[in-house]
Amino acid sequence: MTPAVQPLEAIERDAPGPEAARRLWDGYVDSRPDATGYHRLLWRDVIRAAFGHATRYLVCRTGDAVTGVLPLCHIRSRLFGSYLVSLPYFNYGGILASDPASERALLQAAVAAARELGAGHLELRMTRPLAPGAAGGEGLRESSHKVAMVLDLPPDPEALWSGFKAKLRSQVRRAEREGLTTAFGGAELLDGFYDVFARNMRDLGTPVYARGLFAEVLARCPESRVCLVSLGRRPVAAGFLVGYRDRLEIPWASSLRRYNPMGTNMLLYWKVLEHAAGEKYRAFDFGRSSPDSGTYRFKAQWGARPVPFHWHYWLREGGEMPGLSPANPKYRLAIALWRRLPLAVTRMVGPRIVRGLP
Repeated sequence: MTPAVQPLEAIERDAPGPEAARRLWDGYVDSRPDATGYHRLLWRDVIRAAFGHATRYLVCRTGDAVTGVLPLCHIRSRLFGSYLVSLPYFNYGGILASDPASERALLQAAVAAARELGAGHLELRMTRPLAPGAAGGEGLRESSHKVAMVLDLPPDPEALWSGFKAKLRSQVRRAEREGLTTAFGGAELLDGFYDVFARNMRDLGTPVYARGLFAEVLARCPESRVCLVSLGRRPVAAGFLVGYRDRLEIPWASSLRRYNPMGTNMLLYWKVLEHAAGEKYRAFDFGRSSPDSGTYRFKAQWGARPVPFHWHYWLREGGEMPGLSPANPKYRLAIALWRRLPLAVTRMVGPRIVRGLP
């Protein structure tokens, strides 16, 4: 039987309605061992509310059974162009499919959508290669230059702590002796997190997300929380945590540079790892890094192992691979100028720019 693909939005408009469509989508996602939390429908709600982008969530059926899904977001920017991404702003997305035929049908539907919408490229942020033959004649390209750094967690925090090298443990203890304190929570800690995050992004020369993005995640994702490291009443480091199944991820983390010699980052990461093990997560995802970079080495010292990403690209005829990254030399001057802007300006202007960057 030939797989058929239709947008979830069309299913939502038909009987029995949006809630049934949500159960259909999330039910399939939760049944797949290779799913990530970002495949769940709540992230469509976050993207729409925080960024205002149009989305197209594709459902593949073979007969009456759902055999695949693909979440897509359409970004249109005067500065950076038009493109489809699964999913922007996060490390994960791409096709979930029960068989190669469904995977191919979803890919073909995604390419057709990209053509229809005038997108310059389609980007699928997957953790595995596409099935042989799934790309058909589309001429997709693949990039595996980034890795996720993942630490397998023991059953309890004590075993985790004893497994670290003595030098690492001494750096954590030093931070505690400096009088730094930590707290976990939700919306009540968001202002502290965002103050640290916005300042750090300015110092890196990167436009900052709007505070509303994090408020939306906290409101919609049950396994999201903030970890705040403070010196007295001043937040000096912060991490934003998102969990799904047996994995806890830290997609956003920052610290104030002037306090880094006190070991703020070491205490932050130890506390979130301790929290993860105590909450019985089996893996901790430090986020993506370039191999042999400074962030890669920082994460590796905790015992994290590299897991390659497989990001697949369809490019419009004559198109080039997207280079929307701070590592692109053509953004060097803009980054240098951004670092010199007043913090209040970057907090006001940054969200308008970054909504166009995936």
